[in-house]
Amino acid sequence: MSSIAAAWRKLPWWVEPVTVVVALTAFGIYSLTIVLLFPGTYEEYVSPFYSPPVGRPDWLPWFITAPMFILWIPLGFRATCYYYRKAYYRAFFWDPPACLARVQEKEPRSPENYRGERAAFVLNNVHRYFLYASFVVVAFLWYDTVFTFFPEGSFAIRVGSLLWLLNVVLISAYTFSCHSMRHLVGGNKDCYTCVRGGNARRKLYNGVTRLNLRHPHWAWLSLGSLLVTDIYMRLLQAGLISDLTLIG
Repeated sequence: MSSIAAAWRKLPWWVEPVTVVVALTAFGIYSLTIVLLFPGTYEEYVSPFYSPPVGRPDWLPWFITAPMFILWIPLGFRATCYYYRKAYYRAFFWDPPACLARVQEKEPRSPENYRGERAAFVLNNVHRYFLYASFVVVAFLWYDTVFTFFPEGSFAIRVGSLLWLLNVVLISAYTFSCHSMRHLVGGNKDCYTCVRGGNARRKLYNGVTRLNLRHPHWAWLSLGSLLVTDIYMRLLQAGLISDLTLIG
């Protein structure tokens, strides 16, 4: 991992923002396409984009699909995430394009004219509330994953169930390594010995802090696992592959 990071740092400074633009744009196009045009279940598998499954009133227009009633939570959580905000500010708005780049052009956003996140970006301040809602989504994802190990009521381990498990583990790591999670479990306390259960909160805070150190890694790995898991389910749905049973 360190050798990869070292090799990445040797690349031109503009490679990272361009990569972020390509990756997030592709993810956005894929997400919008499947939500609008394609169903999200295959036998006992539920698309991670469609969990938890909810009903849709028939009187709604065609472009308002059932997943939209849920998908705004994980998308809002990622869009307001502290790490992703840094990534897309630099990549899409070049603000700043690269703090350590050895370039001569002036920083687009000088300290004199920076006034914080205003206008539409003030919505980023609701990130912690998206975190609370994400707890519910993650719980349903774990519920759905457990059921992938019990096809037709009997225990079995298949490639698909392991893929769903890996996906929910990465999503959980991303969710619970959030900066707002650190604040929630103990970052809002100046004195642990002054509150009930202070020692437990201190240990929990330290644990989340260690997880938080790799928050960017969890962000990208969970994004990739979402895509791979959903694509795998759709290949099963199309009959292009079969789900290999390993035990059962």
